[in-house]
Amino acid sequence: MKLVWSPETASKAYIDTVKSCEKLKESGVAELLSAMAAGWNAKFIVESWCHGGPIATSVGLAVAARNTGARHVCIVPDEASRLTYTQSMAEMGVAPPPEVVIAGSAEAAISRLAGLDFLVVDCKQRDFARVLRVARVSNRGAVLACKNAWQMSNNSNLSLFRWNVVLEKGTRVVRSVFLPVGKGLDIAYIGSEIGVGSGGGGSSSDDGGRKGPSRWIKHIDKKSGEEHVFRK
Repeated sequence: MKLVWSPETASKAYIDTVKSCEKLKESGVAELLSAMAAGWNAKFIVESWCHGGPIATSVGLAVAARNTGARHVCIVPDEASRLTYTQSMAEMGVAPPPEVVIAGSAEAAISRLAGLDFLVVDCKQRDFARVLRVARVSNRGAVLACKNAWQMSNNSNLSLFRWNVVLEKGTRVVRSVFLPVGKGLDIAYIGSEIGVGSGGGGSSSDDGGRKGPSRWIKHIDKKSGEEHVFRK
């Protein structure tokens, strides 16, 4: 199985998010992520949020979830963050609100949410890399997005974020891209054969489970420095 793109759903989610976030007057991160989640027909959207963070992305993801009928879960560190989050979403007209999971460690919470196909984390949060490493993705693959990617660099125009560093070894990155939106947005499409946090046992076969000869090929993009791993 694989993710299938729907431009019509993406366009509707984008426009709905623009309308919903009009008064926030923030960057286009929320609109872009909303369009991507809806366009890929995400069915399980997960994000992390903490007190004091912007709410626009959450609103955009809620819009996408409404368009695709997805389950939308937000991981927060404590009760104060939960109260602020739900109040802020209500003020933005998001009803019903997303599911909120309270966990002192986002890493611990994400490991219990199996089957996600769209994940958004913030590079400003200390455990964002560990969250990516243990995320249990859907068998049809997943889209992973990291906000504030410029946070990783001293140069505001350069991202030092590297997917091969933060993901579990052997994860198949089908495609990745860095976008100069907001404070930097790094996005990767993870293939379905080996998911993040799968422990290397997520491969499947059409021959009744028998393992045929195969090998992994590593390719490094000379322009971006990204490492892509493919199985042939």
